[in-house]
Amino acid sequence: MDIYLVGGAVRDELLGRAVRERDWVVVGATPEAMKALGYRQVGRDFPVFLHPETQEEYALARTERKTGPGHTGFVCHAGPEVTLEEDLLRRDLTINAMARAPDGSIIDAFGGTADLKQHRLRHVSPAFEEDPLRVFRVARFAAQLPEFEVAPETIELMRLMAAENQLAQLSAERVWQELRKALSCASPVRFFEVLSQAGALSPWLAELEGLAVHFPSALGGPELRFGSLGWLLGDQQMEALSRRLRAPRRYQRLSGLIGRFGRGLAIWQRARPEQVLAALQALGAFSAGRDPEPALRIVEACADVDLRPLRHLTGELNAVTASAFQDQGLAGRALGEAIDGARIELIRRAQEV
Repeated sequence: MDIYLVGGAVRDELLGRAVRERDWVVVGATPEAMKALGYRQVGRDFPVFLHPETQEEYALARTERKTGPGHTGFVCHAGPEVTLEEDLLRRDLTINAMARAPDGSIIDAFGGTADLKQHRLRHVSPAFEEDPLRVFRVARFAAQLPEFEVAPETIELMRLMAAENQLAQLSAERVWQELRKALSCASPVRFFEVLSQAGALSPWLAELEGLAVHFPSALGGPELRFGSLGWLLGDQQMEALSRRLRAPRRYQRLSGLIGRFGRGLAIWQRARPEQVLAALQALGAFSAGRDPEPALRIVEACADVDLRPLRHLTGELNAVTASAFQDQGLAGRALGEAIDGARIELIRRAQEV
């Protein structure tokens, strides 16, 4: 039995980056042998085991055979006769297909170290084409390692896969996971640039075709960055994109608010007071448990405006409560109209300043 550190941990070690998690490949072992050593099996499609102390994942060396469309259409075979090179051959990129032996030496059968030095993302073998999710993974690695360029032959293979409509075989959940990870990376724009270069924005990100995606430096994290796509796309296109990706509800809500109200809020001092009030209501400015601040931050960053006066005004609008009008005997619809009327008047006065 031989155990090797593989994949991203080896890549990040060689790049001098922090290693967040370690994956291991075990060659020459059986499930029974792993269990006898105290490892706990957790894999369903192929044998993966948790180390009894570190809880890190140890997978038996395996080969894969394509049996159907999409990301899951594979039959895996794991056995003591499978070699390390056979296991690494099935991986996506050469920089992810290296291993470190117990003595510290690097096993690199596919040129991963050379590609690291040359800042190149290159597929390992023609087997890349068998998993369409890898198109999005390559784009995500480009966002994670913005100094790296995708090899022309890899771009060409990605373009072929997109042209054959292989990307439509993926699930929305898997595409969303790659997009969310990319939006957390150092250079999220690279994700869209690489997909565009490969003709792979459709079908999942079709609304972005022909557009220059940009994320202001003031916006960090996937939720704000995804929300800012609403500024670029507008209400209807953003809604279509969010639903297709099955984005989490809070992502859909924030991006939709920006698509519908963002540009109006950016020029709130010149908008109709009724429109300003409606936008603030939609953002939850007057509702307990809802925070308009993420949307305001996106508008500020995308429009390069200062919304501090609007924030101050929102505080004044929140001071308009029902109690004063209830003392006048108002209730129901009349009460709501009175509150809105008072707030609209405050907005009008603020706009005149």
